Amino acid sequence: MNATDDRYQQFALVRDMLDTPEIIARFNPNQATDVAAEIAGVGLLLLTGEGSSRIFPAKNAIAHARRQGWTLELHTEAGRQSKEYDLANWAVFALSNSGRTAEVIELYQLLRERGHSQLFSLTAFPDSKLGSLARRAFVLSCGPEGAVAATKSVIEQALFHRALLEQVAKRPGLGSRLPTLSDQFREALMLPIRTELVDKLANARTIYWAGRNDGVAEELTLKTNEITRKRADFLEGTYAVHGIEEVMDPSDVVIWIDPYAGSMTKFEDVLVKGVKLTVIAVSSQPTPFPTIRIPDGGDLSGFVQMAAGWNLLVEIGIALGINLDKPERARKVGNEFVG
Repeated sequence: MNATDDRYQQFALVRDMLDTPEIIARFNPNQATDVAAEIAGVGLLLLTGEGSSRIFPAKNAIAHARRQGWTLELHTEAGRQSKEYDLANWAVFALSNSGRTAEVIELYQLLRERGHSQLFSLTAFPDSKLGSLARRAFVLSCGPEGAVAATKSVIEQALFHRALLEQVAKRPGLGSRLPTLSDQFREALMLPIRTELVDKLANARTIYWAGRNDGVAEELTLKTNEITRKRADFLEGTYAVHGIEEVMDPSDVVIWIDPYAGSMTKFEDVLVKGVKLTVIAVSSQPTPFPTIRIPDGGDLSGFVQMAAGWNLLVEIGIALGINLDKPERARKVGNEFVG
């Protein structure tokens, strides 16, 4: 992505993305300390939201907490399915960029009717409908986004959840790492991408994203649909070599986020040699595949991987000559609540 080229700068999407390193640098990791203490006392936390407001923010935070062995019981589910659960003893934290997302508002209305009090929210705007249903409502600092696809808000939401869970576990450490993360995010966002890889992606029938169930590849799958208007699918873990190869085509591309070392030979045998498609890796380490080499963010690598994915998607959109800001059907608020 070229920050000075008018072909890029004309799009609000690109400007939103380029704002994100500064949003990371100035993020306040201590804004929910009191709420974290309440959640620790409850011991059970459901993280809910729809689409981009749940996939990366919730799943990345949960994956980190499980790797650390933190004792808080965590779960994530979208609003409608959450309504089917017994949440009587759970704290619930809902994210909605607009604060007007129907599914989470209906969930909170139901929980309020049942006398549930441990309800919290995070939105991009004050005085939102969702915020009015929460006992404590937080507001993002990133401001409104100019494009339909949510970008900078997703990163701030993910930072919020990461900081919240650190506070619950009494392991705060994010604050001192934000300057480095900001720099690494900017570096991944601005990495030059080889023209032949961009061309391959722009001409792909389907772009598959492979990787862990930590929100990164899944969120980038959604962004592929919104930003490039291309078919995309998320292949969790090693799903890419467990049957779907039967319907893959040599024109398809698999973008593999942080490949498992023990699976690279299998991916090469099944996908590259068998299907004859292209596998592109996004990794801080060398791989046998064409690789987008990114800085090593340690246990914050998901954020750096997201930046590299955005970079790729913008390059595809520019190559295809499409309007990155305005998909034909997708909306900023996927399903808006009407009271």
